[in-house]
Amino acid sequence: MKPKFRERLLGKLKLLDTERVQGYFSQLASESGFLDTVFNSLHDGVIVINADGRIAYLNRAATELLGVPQDAALGLSLGRYLPDLNWSSNSGSRPRAFSREMAVSYPRPRYLHLHAVPLAAGADGRGAVLILRDVTESRRETAEAISAERNEALTLLAASVAHEIGNPLNSLHIHLQLLERELRGLPEEKRAPLRESLQVAKTEVARLDGIVSRFLRAARPLPVRLELEPINPVVEETLRFMGAEIEAASVTAEASLAHGLPRLWLDHDQMKQVLINLIKNALQAMTAGGKLTVGTERIEDSVVISVCDTGQGIASDEIGRIFEPYQGRRAGGMGLGLMIVRRIVQQHGGAIEVDSLVGRGTVFRIRLPTPEKRMRLLEAPATAAARQLAIAEAS
Repeated sequence: MKPKFRERLLGKLKLLDTERVQGYFSQLASESGFLDTVFNSLHDGVIVINADGRIAYLNRAATELLGVPQDAALGLSLGRYLPDLNWSSNSGSRPRAFSREMAVSYPRPRYLHLHAVPLAAGADGRGAVLILRDVTESRRETAEAISAERNEALTLLAASVAHEIGNPLNSLHIHLQLLERELRGLPEEKRAPLRESLQVAKTEVARLDGIVSRFLRAARPLPVRLELEPINPVVEETLRFMGAEIEAASVTAEASLAHGLPRLWLDHDQMKQVLINLIKNALQAMTAGGKLTVGTERIEDSVVISVCDTGQGIASDEIGRIFEPYQGRRAGGMGLGLMIVRRIVQQHGGAIEVDSLVGRGTVFRIRLPTPEKRMRLLEAPATAAARQLAIAEAS
């Protein structure tokens, strides 16, 4: 109802009979209910605030985004629910339209896009309408797209490195072998200093070859060859393999393995590589010794493998980037190990997560689906496709 019509109606209200007044109010109630239905059907949150920045109206989506009952929020300050919003309604000038994104932590962490439009000046002064949209999923998709582009760039870089460096390295290796043979014919007093220089050259060539190999493993991973087998023997085999390195780091290792776990679809060698990388990271974090615990357990439809250390931990501003390339903190490292770990785990249909406290330690958890869960995940797309086909044939 327009303001001018409303003013005329109020001015003539005393002149109207009871029936007509009831009719007008019934019409107003009907229109108000219709608008409530429309606004409550929107997926975006709609909030109306008055000149003091207090909430005059909010729809159902807004209450879900803010985590408050609809009636409880009316009349309260908007800053109570969106403290990061610097609303200037109390200043002398009218607020301007604006858009921005903000992070909220209640009722759960998410990202919201806010668009604010001032209301026309009237009896309520300088109010505004705010539209809230949950953009958490779109931000996640954007981050995944950026990660995919970064991995593609890494693939191209690896191919270039392999082409430009691989052939010269092979040539150097062959010629170093020839020089080593020639040294055998020299007297010992001349052979000793040359042997030392030759060993340095061979070491550097091997280091460069290792860099190229790590690039290639990161960019062009081998396809997984899955077989049904138990996970505990893989853990035990890895701990035996890493035993000397664990002992040299003055670290105590402990296996906490659950019994009766189901067999999993595993690539034995690649899952062993995952555990080796995580154990190496744990040892590098425990520079003054500590305790390493590798455990297995079943949680619902997943088997969880945990690698826990008592090392220096990871700062909160770094933990979100540790699976990205070139984010490693180890001196001389390439920052590719955890990226390879995540890729292998994802190829197994699983997921990896990390919890850490600075000065207390870090725990990596790998969640692998049981065969039953994996089968359901594989059947779901096929079932949906069959249902669509059946609908198409019926029509």
